[in-house]
Amino acid sequence: MNVLVFNSGSSSLKYQLIDTASKKVILKGEVDRIGTPAKDAPRDHSVAMSMVFEKLGTQKVDAIGHRVVHGGPNFSSATLVTAETLKQVESISHLAPLHNPAAMLGVRACRDLMPKIPNVMVFDTAFHATMPEKAYLYALPLEDCKKHNIRRYGAHGTSHDYVSQKVAEMCKKPREKLKIIVCHIGNGASVCAIDKGKSVETSMGLTPLEGLVMGTRSGDIDPAAVEYLAKAHNFTLPQTITYLNKQCGLLGLTGKTSDFRDLLAMYDKGDQTVATAFDVFFHRIVKYIGAYVAVMNGVDVIAFTAGIGNNIPALRQAVIDRLGFLGIKIDPKRNAFHNCNSVTGEITGKGSRARIFAIKTEEELSIATQVEKILSVKC
Repeated sequence: MNVLVFNSGSSSLKYQLIDTASKKVILKGEVDRIGTPAKDAPRDHSVAMSMVFEKLGTQKVDAIGHRVVHGGPNFSSATLVTAETLKQVESISHLAPLHNPAAMLGVRACRDLMPKIPNVMVFDTAFHATMPEKAYLYALPLEDCKKHNIRRYGAHGTSHDYVSQKVAEMCKKPREKLKIIVCHIGNGASVCAIDKGKSVETSMGLTPLEGLVMGTRSGDIDPAAVEYLAKAHNFTLPQTITYLNKQCGLLGLTGKTSDFRDLLAMYDKGDQTVATAFDVFFHRIVKYIGAYVAVMNGVDVIAFTAGIGNNIPALRQAVIDRLGFLGIKIDPKRNAFHNCNSVTGEITGKGSRARIFAIKTEEELSIATQVEKILSVKC
């Protein structure tokens, strides 16, 4: 089966046409810096999608799979796109305002351009459905939690699932016998604790706004600051949430850009504002890793993945250097070698009490496999 997979990030659109029988990629590409001031950057995800269809040409497509960040309370597994399921997912777009609307644009574009081809939505939140109540409940009246479905849902589940399985294979141990922390660090970022093969904690919450400092998202913030910001800027509540999602994070801290590549170049030139932003960025990652080691009462593996986590050796070095008290060490030479998305490998330092990996996430392959499975059941 040839499955066309769309992976819409907050500022990027990745696509792959995958033959699920051979697991070979027939066609792939990425449109990035969407919605940024960069020269020739696409205005929005709808423009990026039209660019992809032009490149697709006459290639055969049997099915289309869409990465959807948030499935809300009703979707804990991949599902076929119908008018009803599409309506349900669109009704919870406010839970992932940077991602779900972009994904829904993609779904509708595909249904319009290829009306006879089945579409399947694969949800990032699904992998985290195994979290226990103590991890996903907020300290609110239970009536509000249940009535309004307010809870920690997490995100990047497809990536956390794939990477944790990959490192288990590389360790030659069943995933069920390992304590794994996966750091998915891209423009959007999250950390996940995986114990006995199941997600038991993750940094994103009700929406992808909670947790780590990200490209344009604030991450953790005192809820009272929301009211304070609204009054200070004369914002409505929705405007304040948009501000926290699109104008904060590394962009807000530096006042320059959210693109890590550009910021790294500025840092190398001695930009102190960027240096301060990086300190905040790294500190939050280390804080979560330390917390998750405590939650699982230990850790066997720490894996870095996604655009920044897999591409930037300096990030991995900076984070692991701050975990020396745990007896965790990174090999500088091996770490420096693993500096691109085509590389997956171990970067553990001699004598480390946990193994360290840089892993190329294969979200698209994972999505294609789930699409095939769903359609085979439907047939």
